[in-house]
Amino acid sequence: MNHELPPKEDPNTLDLDPDRYERANIPAGEPPKQDPVKRRRNFNEVFLGYDEKQAVVEALRCIHCPSPEPCILGCPVHNDIPRALMFIEQGDPVAGANVFRQTNNLPEVCGRICPQEVLCEGACTVAGYDKPVAIGKLEAYCSDYQRNHVGIPSREIAPATGKRVAVIGFGPAGLAVAEELRVLGHEIVVYDAWPRPGGLMVYGIPGFKLSKRIIDQKVAHLESLGIRFVGDTLVGQDVTVDELLQGNDAVFLGVGATHGNPARLPGEDLHGIYQATEFLVRGNVPVEDLPKNMRALPEFGPRIAVIGGGDTAMDCVRTAKRLQTQHGFPDGDVTVYYRRTENEMPGRAEERMHARQEGIQFEFLVSPVRFIGDTNGHVRQIEFEKMRLRARDVSGRPRPEPIPGSNYTVEAQVVVLALGYKVDPLLLKATPGVTGTKWGTVHVENEDDPMTARPGVFAAGDDVRGADLVVTATAAGRKAAYAMNAWLKYNSARTDIKTRRVLETLRV
Repeated sequence: MNHELPPKEDPNTLDLDPDRYERANIPAGEPPKQDPVKRRRNFNEVFLGYDEKQAVVEALRCIHCPSPEPCILGCPVHNDIPRALMFIEQGDPVAGANVFRQTNNLPEVCGRICPQEVLCEGACTVAGYDKPVAIGKLEAYCSDYQRNHVGIPSREIAPATGKRVAVIGFGPAGLAVAEELRVLGHEIVVYDAWPRPGGLMVYGIPGFKLSKRIIDQKVAHLESLGIRFVGDTLVGQDVTVDELLQGNDAVFLGVGATHGNPARLPGEDLHGIYQATEFLVRGNVPVEDLPKNMRALPEFGPRIAVIGGGDTAMDCVRTAKRLQTQHGFPDGDVTVYYRRTENEMPGRAEERMHARQEGIQFEFLVSPVRFIGDTNGHVRQIEFEKMRLRARDVSGRPRPEPIPGSNYTVEAQVVVLALGYKVDPLLLKATPGVTGTKWGTVHVENEDDPMTARPGVFAAGDDVRGADLVVTATAAGRKAAYAMNAWLKYNSARTDIKTRRVLETLRV
């Protein structure tokens, strides 16, 4: 194969005859997106999506590696990516979408927000010649085309089993479990503390990354299958797992990891300091969809500081910039403060690029020491200390170490803490028989058999793995659904209570 690239051509004018170039030498096209100056004024999606010709050109770049295909192995749900891309290049995006939907309940979401560069695209062979095939953008393209032109395809529902399952969590794991179990004939009700179905895909992911209309369409599809959604219900407070088990044959715990980690620094309780989720929720969700205690915009001002370095931190700074632009501070300063260098940042490079394009500032090798307030108890300054990197820690990244005498202060009217997430401890406290791990996550046997220590109660996703990705939660939810279905069948086949309890103990 010729490893020398031909002269770059505009993919929008490229002759689509695949004989003209070997596939690996077709130049990568740049997905169209909003201008940075314009997009700072709105919460619409940054990426505008491929048109048909752009999608066909990009799909043609797939060289269809021999099995086992690296991209399939790199995908947590093992999408048959080459087959889906083959349909796209043949001008049949609906068939391509159907391939993705065979293994993924949320292709239109994963195509937008998954870190493809470390998953499917990170494994793409074409990356050895040019940019990898834009698998995520193509997944979004064909699933969008299908939704907008023919709708999400209906699924055949198996005969009713008479079994009822309570699913706790509107997020990707919960939605995947609900859909797969419903298709298998079980009656499903999904509960969540948030008012609007979709969980943090609606409340935590800003509209400039994922349109809320996409989640609304998915929820409507699930409702058409007979799944019911009950919001404003915090399990452990408004209802317990014990109560749900009285009217259901099984319960699934998919509450995710939604509680932000505190900074544990002096002044953290000052007004104007937010956890990331509250800031994002209040900043990008319509007031009528907010919980009653959050029905107002967060504070914003000319200087906003975000502490952290992951994708959530990027969501926060980009939300903050839009709030500033829309509400009287178009020239305001929004800065990310991170204790390592950019090389160690855990989030996506694409997100940092978008943030910089939108005017976000970055300060590296600094860590907050305390937050300083005014006489009214409102934050006004942050004291930082400079850091230097030493030997690698358990995360595999260089360990930051304070530099003595390097402290300095900066002004900030608003501070957002984006320091990672943990599982709500209320869940374990309120659920006797369900045990936790030393990290505060829910303990299960394994991801292929994710029953908790309490028979009939299953868990999967971020409340088991810790904060992770939509696609890993979806994959875990699908596995959990199949394990739950097997357990429900086993229980329905044995009516002798004493025998059932013995067999449950033996885990046969």
